[in-house]
Amino acid sequence: MDTRNNASSQPIRARKYINKDFDSFRADLEEYARTFFPNQIQDFSPNGFGGLLIELAAYVGDVQSLYLDHQFGELNAETAVESKNLEKLLREAGVPIVGAAPAVLPVTFYARIPANSQGSYDTTALPIFKEGTIVNSNPGIPFQLLSDVELHLTKSDGTPAAGISYSIGEVDNNGNPVNYIFSANGTCLSSTTTSETFSVSGFEPFKTYTLTNRDVNEILSVVGSDGNTYYEVEFLTQDTVFKSIANNIPRGESSPTQQYVESNLEILPAPYRFFKTTSLSTRLTTLTFGGGSGATMDDDLVPDPSEAALPLFGKRSFSRFSIDPNNLLRTSTLGAIAPDVSITVTYRHGGGLNHNIPPNNISEISTLILEFPNSPSAAVASAVRASADANNNERGKGGDDPPTLDELRLQIPSARNSQSRIVSKEDLLARVYSLPATFGRVYRASIRTNPDSPNAALLFLLCRNDLGQLTVAPDMLKDNLATYLNQFRMISDAIDILDGRVVNLQINYDITVDPSQNRQQVLQNVQSKLVQYFNTNNFQMDQPLFLDDVRNIIYNNVGVLSVRGITVRNLTGNIGGREYSSVSYNVDTNLANGSILIPPMGGMFELKFPAFDLIGRVS
Repeated sequence: MDTRNNASSQPIRARKYINKDFDSFRADLEEYARTFFPNQIQDFSPNGFGGLLIELAAYVGDVQSLYLDHQFGELNAETAVESKNLEKLLREAGVPIVGAAPAVLPVTFYARIPANSQGSYDTTALPIFKEGTIVNSNPGIPFQLLSDVELHLTKSDGTPAAGISYSIGEVDNNGNPVNYIFSANGTCLSSTTTSETFSVSGFEPFKTYTLTNRDVNEILSVVGSDGNTYYEVEFLTQDTVFKSIANNIPRGESSPTQQYVESNLEILPAPYRFFKTTSLSTRLTTLTFGGGSGATMDDDLVPDPSEAALPLFGKRSFSRFSIDPNNLLRTSTLGAIAPDVSITVTYRHGGGLNHNIPPNNISEISTLILEFPNSPSAAVASAVRASADANNNERGKGGDDPPTLDELRLQIPSARNSQSRIVSKEDLLARVYSLPATFGRVYRASIRTNPDSPNAALLFLLCRNDLGQLTVAPDMLKDNLATYLNQFRMISDAIDILDGRVVNLQINYDITVDPSQNRQQVLQNVQSKLVQYFNTNNFQMDQPLFLDDVRNIIYNNVGVLSVRGITVRNLTGNIGGREYSSVSYNVDTNLANGSILIPPMGGMFELKFPAFDLIGRVS
């Protein structure tokens, strides 16, 4: 309440500022008028002139109150209702606005390979299903192959590489093979690849271009007619990007005991760059390019003001001149765009929940891109092309409709707490496991403080080979990870990437079985439960092994009366043709309290060959 004294003898006029609706405004205005202007107007009825004035003022106050409440609510993500205001809040919090998501579909590609004169398959006819091959489903949804499916790869002994299956197809009257059916799996995506071209007239700082298709999933490339490549960044101040370089070692020639790394990771400068935004209402994507001019790019990020000075050439006087201050603002600190060029954008778009098609739903190969690296005859190549086929044995996954306003609203709190740097142990582990799979996949990671340096961390890594067994990370993966982590670590921190230690164990146990039970059946049940327990998916690095848990698993099987003993042994080197880890481990020294087996620093326990390393006996 505001009370103000008039210099005259008029009574004190009290005003209220807590009214929120039409009725309260009208009541207080009428009371105010009757109190301070009793002789001017006596009729304040709804049909009178005084009532008209009061209701007009109350109406204005009611509208302003509603508008103020609405605008205040639009400042909070939890109460905002207008999509344009919520879109601003989402951008401020760093929540990406996306459209419909495409489905990922594992597809098996088949080809009939003719037999040669020796009855084997013709190796020259083995093809490559190239990236970009398109298969259609029964509802008419196209799926595009993301990477090559190479049927020609072989191991060192000449047999087809891992992941390639083959069987005898047709046979003649004598039972000799006519052809062989080769197959391998590839990953397809239910999105369409499209290209658009637009022109840049002169120098246009922060040029924007809106793509014509909705639900853009990925920008594949942005290339100017002058040959410059524009890189996508999160914000224009980001001047470097990661680039994938294909591994020049063929998959078939890689070591079977180590994980195959498809690509190397490199960091490239990105003077020509852009970032993308998606409209919440239209789901159209807009590209925003840098503010600098590509025509004047040099080593200086910021123009030198002295370069704008006018030479006098010996004169002692000069007239007034005009200078454009915008010339001093054409910096490349926020990226650059070349003037007078055409820019071509290639991107993928499309998706939806209905793209998660059921198994056996691929009907045809609509666009076949086949390559023969070993140059067969034209007739053989034509026959293989005609035999190409595809099918999906699994359901499509990942397809979804665009996120709703409420779903995006819920992402704001977590997005505000996220950060693009490594501060804690959890941050480092999150970055390690988020390394794109094409650069190598870390199966398990462990972090320890470096005892020699308080600002350094020891990062231990383990991977899996094609058989699912633990192995040390290949050097290429460690190089890629070091390049990746270096962009997020604090300048005062150091990260030492080391090989994890695989401790191969052999478990021997002796049990007593109820005489009324089948001894072999009980032992088989116990063995099956222990194999599940010792699966590497159930263990982490630096995780101890509790022998009491092993005893409980054995006890909880029907027919087991007692566990007479459990012994643990470390296996190393080559035993019976089976290759174990070279890590030597003293079981007795590391056994705490008689039942807790402590792994070495950065170590992980593994039963590498359960059929040989898990030995049970019935007494």
